[in-house]
Amino acid sequence: MQITDSEINIRVEEWLTPIFDNDTQKQIQNLQNDNTKELKESFYKDLEFGTGGMRGIMGVGTNRINKYTLGKSTQGLSNYLHKQFPNEQPKAVIAYDCRNNSDTLAQTVADVFSANGIKVYLFSELRPTPELSFAVKHLGCHCGIVLTASHNPPEYNGYKVYWQDGGQLVPPQDQEIISEISALNYSDIKFDSNTGFIEKIDTEVDTIFIEQSVKNGSFVATQEAKDNTTIVFTSLHGTSIKAVPETLKKAGYKNVHIVEEQSEPNGNFPTVKSPNPEEPEALTMAMQLAENVNADIVIGTDPDCDRLGIAVRNNKGQLQLLNGNQTMVVMTWFLLEKYKNQQLKGNEFIASTIVSTPMMRRLGEAYGVEYHEVLTGFKWIAKLIKDFPEKQFIGGGEESFGFMVGDFVRDKDAVTSTLLACEIVANTKSKGSSFYDTLLDLYAQHGLYKESLISLVKKGIDGAEEIKQIMADLRNNPPKSINEEKVVLIEDYLNSTAYNIQDQAKSEINIPKSNVLIFYTETGSKIAARPSGTEPKIKFYISVQDALGSVSDFDTTQDQLDLKIEAIKKDLKLI
Repeated sequence: MQITDSEINIRVEEWLTPIFDNDTQKQIQNLQNDNTKELKESFYKDLEFGTGGMRGIMGVGTNRINKYTLGKSTQGLSNYLHKQFPNEQPKAVIAYDCRNNSDTLAQTVADVFSANGIKVYLFSELRPTPELSFAVKHLGCHCGIVLTASHNPPEYNGYKVYWQDGGQLVPPQDQEIISEISALNYSDIKFDSNTGFIEKIDTEVDTIFIEQSVKNGSFVATQEAKDNTTIVFTSLHGTSIKAVPETLKKAGYKNVHIVEEQSEPNGNFPTVKSPNPEEPEALTMAMQLAENVNADIVIGTDPDCDRLGIAVRNNKGQLQLLNGNQTMVVMTWFLLEKYKNQQLKGNEFIASTIVSTPMMRRLGEAYGVEYHEVLTGFKWIAKLIKDFPEKQFIGGGEESFGFMVGDFVRDKDAVTSTLLACEIVANTKSKGSSFYDTLLDLYAQHGLYKESLISLVKKGIDGAEEIKQIMADLRNNPPKSINEEKVVLIEDYLNSTAYNIQDQAKSEINIPKSNVLIFYTETGSKIAARPSGTEPKIKFYISVQDALGSVSDFDTTQDQLDLKIEAIKKDLKLI
């Protein structure tokens, strides 16, 4: 919640009291003298939990990641754990990624937990986020924390909270914990560590996690097929170097070429503009290496190893980057095929998000498998698994380059998904096909779906207001047509209503509220607007589709859909 200038001044004055250390006070005084705009940005609101936990720029203030904002969150979480488990010894496991200060912030979190009598397992070095999710259940912990800002720029860090099932916080725990945190003063934080409650952990969890990744990500590729598969992998200076190469090795892949210049963890990400595998530039060095070694697949992961970007050989033999929807569709198809061959029992399901490709629903229908659609964020898929223990989760993902194989990890997992992608390449290649050919075949069977994402960056106080106004305008004055196509259905996830314009019927949307609007046109185009929960952006997701008579028509049909997407962007004034 944004506050007034006088309230900002009160906050600043509090942070200049002896509750806060001398270094913090000095930094604030420097901002008062030299950068009042930055001072206001640092204090005008509290950091909030979004789709991927709490992320922000590192620095002093209530709107920044620092020992006090994380300490307050951890103190509130500690109080909540004691209330929820009064007759148990609460336990927490903590991991951190490659970002600057992640190790010291992780130690601060461990100190606060231990000072509150909570048993802490602290990874001795950086580890992938999916391993933290796995460790929560494996170690029988009540919660888990990972210090990461995922793919955000270097100045960011973050704090993800996981619950007993290994999934991120969801209702009602999230709001209950936020209430605990909000009730605290900074003077209530217990920073004095009780070292007897802190236990460093290392390879013992790594070994079991990698074994489970191999078990869940391995399918039918023969050793000969694996030997004939050449892989290029880059960790983009992140944590995946701790798990992915060893997982591929244990699964039997020998021809793995690592981009050495990007293999050293480094929070400044010196070789890329952005450590985000969604950005083609991030995989430039990997693509160059792949051409040199004639690789079949290129894989890059983000700093905390929960997202992956891939490139595969297309039908012209050229390396082609795939988007998250395309990767997700082929991975889901492959898993469905394997389950089908082992005889589906009728209790299986796949899942994706409301802003991902509608083709996922088509796949579920084609295989007679239940399909669930949830809000953005894998915590909602994890909640499905938790809420329906009688059902079997096959796999699923979201457009933002995340995928989850089975349920042994309860968050997007680039370790197991990397192995799965390699299995698909090896398996299809051994049969005279390819990952890319499979994608085209699926388009021919289910329709060609083409997606595009526009992210408008709106930083700071003014940016937040601008994003708020854009959503208000779309909600209060929705477009009657988009690119000369009538809008026939509007889904408003903040108000939980779906409005069918053709028959003027309203129906209820039975998933949690979220500030998302989706417009559907008469020809099946889908346009979603959503403020990011982790970055100062508003995102527009565009999906168009058409029948594909045969694979030979792919290029022509794709070009037509690309033109349609550009026309939609122009009509909505996004370009």
